[in-house]
Order: sequence, then structure tokens, then C-alpha cells
Amino acid sequence: MNNENNTLYYLEKAPVSKAIVHMAVPMILSMVINIVYNITDAFYIGMLNNTSMLAAITLALPFTTILMALGEIFGTGGSTYISRLLGENNLERVKKASSVNFYLSLFTGVIFILISVPFMPQILQVLGVGVETAGPTRDYVLAYTFGAPFVIANFNLGQTVRGEGASKESLIGMIISVAVNMILDPVFIFSFHMGITGAAIATVIGNVCAVIYYIWYLAKKSSVQSVSFRYFKPDMKILGNIFKVGISAFLLSCFLIVSGLMFNNYAMIYGEHVVAAFGIANRVCQISDFIGMGLYMGVVPLIAYSYAAGDTERLNRILKTVFIYLGAIVFGIAVVLFFFREQVIRMFSSDIEVIRVGMTILAALLASTLFAGLSGMFTSMFQAFGKGVQSNIMSVTRGIALIPVIVIGNFMFGLTGVIWAMTISEFCACLMGVGLWILARKGIMGVPVKERAEFDIDMG
Repeated sequence: MNNENNTLYYLEKAPVSKAIVHMAVPMILSMVINIVYNITDAFYIGMLNNTSMLAAITLALPFTTILMALGEIFGTGGSTYISRLLGENNLERVKKASSVNFYLSLFTGVIFILISVPFMPQILQVLGVGVETAGPTRDYVLAYTFGAPFVIANFNLGQTVRGEGASKESLIGMIISVAVNMILDPVFIFSFHMGITGAAIATVIGNVCAVIYYIWYLAKKSSVQSVSFRYFKPDMKILGNIFKVGISAFLLSCFLIVSGLMFNNYAMIYGEHVVAAFGIANRVCQISDFIGMGLYMGVVPLIAYSYAAGDTERLNRILKTVFIYLGAIVFGIAVVLFFFREQVIRMFSSDIEVIRVGMTILAALLASTLFAGLSGMFTSMFQAFGKGVQSNIMSVTRGIALIPVIVIGNFMFGLTGVIWAMTISEFCACLMGVGLWILARKGIMGVPVKERAEFDIDMG
């Protein structure tokens, strides 16, 4: 394929290690930025010394996560399909797919508004609001709701831009969103006295600015994608390829919300010091988790492109190199943190009970990070290959495996069973990934390019 855009060089011709670094490093940085993004509202609202408003942000988290998960449908599904089309050198189809994907994300946001506003009382009830938190939570969620088209489109476009190899441009969009949010938060919250509503509006405006940047990039800089409405010609093949993979990302986010809430409830049985220790250990393990996620999510376009192009040799080298990098980085971080786990826990708490149980919890969660990285890699691989069945199985397994494991573990082993439940569930998901890969590998690597293009949906 003749490159019309320099970003395609990394997908097609760049040395494997160089291509992986180009795609993964911006994604890793975006994961770090996402942490900042998540705490910005809480930081400024906390300065108001209003506990109800601060609690409202936490209560609204499942709602805002659903919006992001909807963005993942189009971001993951659309970007992997676009990368495969680029590998097939089907540029006309790329323009149609990117346009359809963009406008569908906007339409989904509009539908989300039409559904959410009339049912706001019921939504607040599901979120678990109390008398004091009902008002602030409603204000925050309602403002967020009206920005739904832009929130969903932002999460979508960040990935579809990366789908053509423009990982730096994808990162720039996220930086714009976070920077605008951080600048406007104090203005709306304090200067305009808008409180928690101002925080939500600032977040929405940040998403709007990022969407404007991505539209500008796709309209002016990208020679392969388009957001022009004249290319908005949805057909079953485009829709099928977007949704069969995108749904797996959506399901994973939803299941992780449910299993996470369940995990917190079981930890609470054993007291606040256990909950606090889990909170500390989770934050520490995010170092390894986010680096791993940045690596295996960042290389998805690289894998999808080589697969669709039929470059089996390059595809094999990419997969082997990523697995080596992933294992070495995650294992290395885990070993260092394990040997210094007491010192790490003491950085967050001086409570003897928290330190004691925290050391055990941190050891268990560090062990789980390696399996989590591998199972995440298998999920990303199947998404890149357009394998809807396998990617959905992996997402469901990763999302719900914790539920029976933690129930049985708590019943049979008490706190020890709860502590090691995450490790065991991630190990089970990893085994599922290995099994699915063994079954699918020959079909993935051995199918001619023309057949892949023709039967892309049926093979999923």
C-alpha cells in the first residue's frame, strides 16, 4: 500500500518495536491523564467542604461510566474495523465506515438524552441517592446527560483517530479535554457559584473541545478518514463489524461496574480497615495495570492492520514482541512493589491493621496484574481480528468471573478467599484466553485476505 499519510507508516512498514512504542506510549500517557481527569471534579468540589456534593460525584460514577462505555462501542468497534480496512487498502470503505461511526455515536447520545431525562427519578434511585445527596446528584447527572452526544463522540473519536496510526493526535485530543476541564472547573464552581453543576458543565465543554479538535484533524489532516455526512451510508456490513466488536468493550465496562460494587460490599464485611487496605492496594496496582492497558490497547490498530493486510510474518512478530514487553514490564513492576510493599502501604496509612492486611492484599493484587495483562491482551487481539464471539466471551469472562469466585471464596476461606478472589478470577480469564486462541489461531492466521474481507462478519 502506498502511504498517503505518514501515520500509516507505523502500521505498515515501521520496525516492529518502533511501531509498538509509537502506538503504545501515547496510550499509556492517556491512561495517566485519565487518572487526572477522574479526580479533577472531586478535587475542586472538595474545596467547597460540601460532603453531599462530594458524595454525589461518587454516586454518579456508574452513570458517567455507562456514557464512556457507549463511547467504547463505537471507539473500539469502529477503530478496529477502520484499521482492518486500511490493511485491505479499501480507502473508500474507510471513509464510509468512519463517517457512519461518527454520526452513530452522536445519534446515540441524543437517544441517551431522550431516555434519561424522563426517567431521571428512577435513575437516581438506582444510583442509591439519599435525602441529602439527591439534589446534588440530580444536578450533576442532568448536566452530564445533556452533554452525552459529545462525551460519547469524544471517547469514540479518540480511538478512531488512533485507528489510522495517529496515536499522538489521539493523545492531544485527550490533553485538550482535560486541560479545558481543569481551567473551567474553578471558574464555574467558584467564580460563577455553580457548584457541582458547574463541574459537570466544565467536563462537558472539555469533551466538546476535544470533539472539535478531532473533527478538525479528520477533516483537514487525515487523508483516509472522513466525518463528511455525504459518506454517511450505513449498511449491514459496516454496522455488523462495528457492533460485533464494540459490544464486547461495552459489556466489559458494565460487568466491571457490577463486580466492583460486589467486591466492595464483601470487603466491607470485614471492616473499614480492609476496605481502606483494598483501596490503597488498588491504587498502587494501577501503575502496572495502566501501563499494561496502554500497551495492549495501543497496539490494537497495529494488529488489525497487519491481520487485514495478510502480513502474517509481521503479525507474528508484533504479537510475540507485545507479549514479551507486557510480561517483562508487568512482572518487573510487580516484583519491585512486592519487596517494598510494607513501605508502599505506609506511604498511605500509619494504621497497623491497614498495613498488616494491606501487605497481603497488595501481594494478591500484584499477582493478579500479570494475569489481567495477559487476559486483556487476548481480548484486544480478538477485537483487532474482528472476532466478535471470542472478544465477547473474554469480556463476559473477565467481567463476571469474580462474582462466583468471591462468593465461594468468602464462604470457604473468609477474608483470605476475598483477598485472592481477584487473582483467581483473572487467572481463569487468562486460561479462557489461551483456550480461545488455541482454537482460533489456525483460522485467523490461515485465512486468505480476500476471504477475510468477504466473510468478515460471518467469521466473528
